[in-house]
Amino acid sequence: MDSQTSQSSQASAQESQKTQGSQEPQKEAQASQASRPAPSAHTFQVDLRGLVDLLSHHLYSSPRVYLRELLQNAVDAITARRAEEPDAPARVRLHADGGTLRVEDTGVGLTESDVHELLATIGRSSKRAEGLQEARSDFLGQFGIGLLACFVVAERIRVVSRSARTPDAPPVEWTARDDGSYTVRTLPDSARPEPGTTVHLQARAGAGEWLAEERVLALARDFGSLLPYDVRVGEEAVTDLPAPWGRAYPSPAARRVALARHCHDLFGFSPLDSIDLDVPVAGIRGVAYVLPSAVSPAQRAGHRVHLKGMLLTERAEQLLPDWAFFVRCVLDTDSLRPTASRESLYEDETLAAVREALGERIRSWLTGLAAGDPERLAAFLSVHHLGVKSLARHDTEMLRTMLPWLPFETTDGRLSLEEFAQRHPVVHFTRSVEEYRQVAPIASAQGIGVVNGGYTYDSELVEALPSVRPGTAVAELDADTVTAHLDAVDPAEELALAEFLATARAKLDPLGCDVVLRAFHPLSVPALHLDDRAARHERARAEAETQADDLWAGILGSLRGSAPRARLVLNHLNPLIRRISSLGDAELVGTATESLYGQALLMAQRPLRPADSALLNRAFIGLLEWATHGEDGHR
Repeated sequence: MDSQTSQSSQASAQESQKTQGSQEPQKEAQASQASRPAPSAHTFQVDLRGLVDLLSHHLYSSPRVYLRELLQNAVDAITARRAEEPDAPARVRLHADGGTLRVEDTGVGLTESDVHELLATIGRSSKRAEGLQEARSDFLGQFGIGLLACFVVAERIRVVSRSARTPDAPPVEWTARDDGSYTVRTLPDSARPEPGTTVHLQARAGAGEWLAEERVLALARDFGSLLPYDVRVGEEAVTDLPAPWGRAYPSPAARRVALARHCHDLFGFSPLDSIDLDVPVAGIRGVAYVLPSAVSPAQRAGHRVHLKGMLLTERAEQLLPDWAFFVRCVLDTDSLRPTASRESLYEDETLAAVREALGERIRSWLTGLAAGDPERLAAFLSVHHLGVKSLARHDTEMLRTMLPWLPFETTDGRLSLEEFAQRHPVVHFTRSVEEYRQVAPIASAQGIGVVNGGYTYDSELVEALPSVRPGTAVAELDADTVTAHLDAVDPAEELALAEFLATARAKLDPLGCDVVLRAFHPLSVPALHLDDRAARHERARAEAETQADDLWAGILGSLRGSAPRARLVLNHLNPLIRRISSLGDAELVGTATESLYGQALLMAQRPLRPADSALLNRAFIGLLEWATHGEDGHR
């Protein structure tokens, strides 16, 4: 026990020495640091001219946004005052003469300390002031840029304000120039007897047009027509409430007329129809106008979006689903989040949910037309069937609803899939317009019904047909299927024409085309050119191989496939084919075969390759020479 105690004491002593030894250098380091001067804090210096240039050329799309910032500040100030005084006056007045602009509001106002804290500090917003956080959702501004945007058109900004929260505080004046300097001073009570703020702008050189009364009125109406307060430019009213889609009308017809006029004023067209877009849960109120003419699905539509009454953007492209390209919207929202420039919408979960909800409203309108107004639906589909097809391919219920109405090109004429399926036990379709043109006349003569699936979305919808119409058989129609439906020629007759067929095959072999003999209707068709996508791809590869250098030719050669070649199907029932097959002149048979090949390509409306064009010219000249030579010999 004593031994253990002794060892423990020695260890403690050694540890104590180590600790003392390590503390002395630490004390010296601390003393050295204490003797050094403490680092000084610095503040970022802002080049206001450079910042204004950044705003005008990169953040904002146009100097016109300066007026939106002024209106926004005025409306937010009134909102802040009414949060504490619900009966406070709510007026905004603008007075312009081309060189100056004066904007007066009856808002919450500022004290001298507020001016130093809020107006002179870039990036800070009065909306963040203490006591207003609970009302902040009612404000338009979120980024605190505020008056700074006015330097885009003004060289001097003067603000005179009196606080509604501190009635005893004197009015205060803040004057700033675009070089970054500003002054603050208090004024006598007579300078601003009532609470609120007046902003004076003095135009910079070359920007006077933006402060002209006519321009200010136009901008104020564009930005502020749906604002909830009384806004005027001079004596002219700016606000026009309630919004056209929220007003009471004596009849549905009167409402349609009023909305059509509103659409024409905003977008420049008279709509086919209007669709209400009220989504209370998402804070959305508005209307969608149906375009009167077809547009490309790839064209991005621009929609007008107001945020709490203030126009946010006229080019909101991501507001609706891509398939709803046939409408233009105007709406007011209090739930969507703007970007920093407040000129577009921020892509987030809220916008995604709103987009889905608005898409559902448009989908409900379509199903309502199908159920109760088929004439209007037919008029709509005659223009915008492509948009509905785009929606139906992803929405089984929409496909089921629209099935009796969506038009398709078929061998029986322009019909809906529902009507076509009632006529044919098997719904055949092609995947390209080119294939349809090849087979449609022959298939129709053989009693085969074919749908042209070569147009956008059509083949997808035909393939989806069994999912909404159980028991319907759908099959793709290709060259092999068509050939199989053509009658074979008697073997003895085909054997007798072996020499003719050999000559014809040899003539078309360089073009990658075989020759077969069949009997089919209509009799007026002498020849039919059939190929499929695999054959066309192989032909394109072979053509590229012949034009490539040795390296690429080797690579393309390694990609050679075993796809079937194109076929020229000669109609044994056609009188012209019978006469050609009886010719004894091999050269004339070859020329006639080339002519039949070219005519079959033209009948199918196939694009001609250079080799095809050369063949047509050669065959035409050859037939002319033969005809004129025969005439000379006769003479």
